[in-house]
Amino acid sequence: MSAGEDYNGAVWLYTATGKLIRHRHGRSDSWQVGVEFSNCRGLIAEEPRRFWVGDDSGLYSFDPSASEKSSDLFLKQGLGITNLNFLLRSRSGGFWCLGDGRVRKWKQGRMERDLGPYLWPQNTRVSAACEDQEGNLVVGTLNVNDGVYWYAPDGKAAHVSSANGANGLSHDGILSLCVDREGSLWVGTDGGGLNRVKRSPFGVLEESRGKTISSVCEDGEGNLWIAWGGTAARWQDGKLTQFIANLGGVNLDVSVVFADRRNQVWAGTRNGGLFQWRTNRFEPVTLSGTILPGVLAIHQDRKGIMWFGTQGGLARWDEREWKTFTTREGLSANVVRAITDDGDGNMWIGTDGGLDRLRDGRITAMSNASPGQKISSLWVDADNVLWIGTEGGGLVRKQADKWTAYTRREGLISNKLGYLVEDRQGYLWLGSSAGLTRVRKQELNDFANGGTNSILFRAYEEADGLPTGECSTGSQPGAFCARDGAMWFPTTKGLVSLDPARVILNTNRPPVLIELVLVERREQNTNGLRAAPLQAITIPPGKEGLEIHYTSLNLAAPERARFRYKLEGHESSWTEAGESRVARFPKLPPDKYRFRVTAGNEDGFWNEAGTSLAVVVLPPFWMTWWFRSVVAMCLLGLIIGTVYYISTQKLQRQLELLRQHEVVEKERSRIARDLHDQLGASLTQVALLGELAETDKNQPDEVEAHARQISQTARETTRALDEIVWEANPSNDTLDSLITYACKYAQEYLALAGLRYRLDVPESLPAVPVPPDVRHNVFLAFKEAVNNVVKHAQASSAQVRLRLESDRFTLEVQDDGRGLAGGQDKVGRNGLRNMRKRMEDISGAFSVSPAAEGGTLVCLTAPLGRP
Repeated sequence: MSAGEDYNGAVWLYTATGKLIRHRHGRSDSWQVGVEFSNCRGLIAEEPRRFWVGDDSGLYSFDPSASEKSSDLFLKQGLGITNLNFLLRSRSGGFWCLGDGRVRKWKQGRMERDLGPYLWPQNTRVSAACEDQEGNLVVGTLNVNDGVYWYAPDGKAAHVSSANGANGLSHDGILSLCVDREGSLWVGTDGGGLNRVKRSPFGVLEESRGKTISSVCEDGEGNLWIAWGGTAARWQDGKLTQFIANLGGVNLDVSVVFADRRNQVWAGTRNGGLFQWRTNRFEPVTLSGTILPGVLAIHQDRKGIMWFGTQGGLARWDEREWKTFTTREGLSANVVRAITDDGDGNMWIGTDGGLDRLRDGRITAMSNASPGQKISSLWVDADNVLWIGTEGGGLVRKQADKWTAYTRREGLISNKLGYLVEDRQGYLWLGSSAGLTRVRKQELNDFANGGTNSILFRAYEEADGLPTGECSTGSQPGAFCARDGAMWFPTTKGLVSLDPARVILNTNRPPVLIELVLVERREQNTNGLRAAPLQAITIPPGKEGLEIHYTSLNLAAPERARFRYKLEGHESSWTEAGESRVARFPKLPPDKYRFRVTAGNEDGFWNEAGTSLAVVVLPPFWMTWWFRSVVAMCLLGLIIGTVYYISTQKLQRQLELLRQHEVVEKERSRIARDLHDQLGASLTQVALLGELAETDKNQPDEVEAHARQISQTARETTRALDEIVWEANPSNDTLDSLITYACKYAQEYLALAGLRYRLDVPESLPAVPVPPDVRHNVFLAFKEAVNNVVKHAQASSAQVRLRLESDRFTLEVQDDGRGLAGGQDKVGRNGLRNMRKRMEDISGAFSVSPAAEGGTLVCLTAPLGRP
């Protein structure tokens, strides 16, 4: 039935049969100390030497340390309690004792508090009890099922039961109670499930519950004056008295009540004009005999002058005369809903056409204050800052010449405001059809001055204890702050009161949890009840569309939690997510990221540590380091190869130019040598013969011989010059030109020598180029072979043949002379060596051999170049 631990670490158990059991160091001892089947079993260790035991018969104490030395328990009757119902240890020391029909708190044998007799019926079983965060007692009942009694610091208790309607318990039989760190009471019921109870700081004037309240004020005696429907009522000494039910048979619609500084009470109606409280009744007030048309606002300025906003303009009463202002005098519209004045002598008028300023008898329209918006309320604070409530433009702040607007974008729950009022804790309260809102005025000022970009607008609705989330609009004064600091708010279902000092902020910073991660709408994980929090997620290559679902553990007001998140490595600043619980990233480049999310509760306390998730986006293979390394190496190799190829080609071109230059130089040298060797010697011989002819001019025979020699030398020189020109002419670098010239030379030379000859050459030769050096060396070798036939072979005939192959040609010279054996010594080795050397210089071949029919066969083979 009960368990407790003493200061020595022993665990004590009290059973339903009245047996007390001690368990320590693995050993259990028991004593029979109480009656059987008691509904109360209580164990409390108040101090090291005092342990309290309670049952239905009473309250007893004993010394736990003495029981260790003796097998007996020495129980002492304690505190004179003879009928105990419940024991609860207090966190502040001492214990609560519910016995003998009273609720008392004891500490060290002395009664610390007495909350008086039980509030629940007799014979009701106290089944559970606990303390709230402030140390106040909460009691739960069973068997009679009377619900929960929640005590306040003043000793009064609120009764929470199913009789509270929609905000009540699901069942009045209570099994267990617990108050969490957010101040909510959790109630375990006997058949109705689990209930959460939140103590509301708001109260409702019961006599006004269900009625649409339009205006409320306080007179100099502390009485409340309330306007609703066809009634102006006074709340005095706990009693509500209604006035002005009708006037002349007309049901009046009372819109506003106001108590001025002379303690005169005014009441304005929408259909019956203005009234003033006189001699225990409201009497009509007229303007020069005329009823004011639809009074919506009443204000007394700093000079004591009364101002009335009506549906027909602005009226002023200075105790001597009335004066009116309409659109003719400059008002933006004739419907005036709000009036106030500031410390600079300005009168501010809120109309359905905008905000106007009246100064020195002149009205000026303020175009900066939400132009075209209806002005619903005005308030000037102690710093002479003007606060403007509009019916569509939100809240507007004016200080000097600076205007600042606050709308839904900044966090307001609605842009249509009804009334606004300031409490003594520095908060502005804004009433709207969407609910009641509280905002710290310092945050609004900081936002206006650029000190912050975030404002906490705390909204209150039915879940917070209001009878409805819809506040009244259209009258001034609407809400007001009483002299004792209490706030009064008109709503469409009653008049709500509030002690701002009782508004306890939820300072618990909510834990944050990542619930779900989706990639391409496919779930990556789900955190079950026993699953470890997700620490990291890896996105495969090519996958996109990351969604991270998160939430916060804020049981007090989960729907008002706010979030901000940031993906480090992708975002440099925080994203204000508001109430959204999903972060989406459509496409992320491959990299490593860290997703961080933090949460704030309904009162703006943030868990800055939050939670985080490592996100790794894997790259496709073409973006991996190894692939990039291979590509880089290939690219580097390609660059090196290209540079090498270009450099090599450049060098080869330079080498080819050098070779061509060398060939040209060699050709020039050859031509110079040939000219020198052949033409020079011949011309020298001609010169010498000429001199001899001149010397022997008197000898005709000698002159004739010299002339013949000169003529022969000239012919040989001409032939040699013809050969040099032919060799030097690049147009002759063909096979056809070489063979034609060689055959012509052989024909002329052999004919001059008187030998028969035969030319075996194809009629047409292919247009195959022959390099100059090949042409030169082949012709000279061929010439040497023909000369040898004439000079040394002693032949009677010669034959010249041409053999063509795909890559070479062979020029053959054959005679029918005496052959190699007879002519070897005359030809000489130098001639054959020179012929062989010339053919080897052009990568050709030279051979000399006996002919088949006698004589000699010389073969000159040279490579054949193709175009």
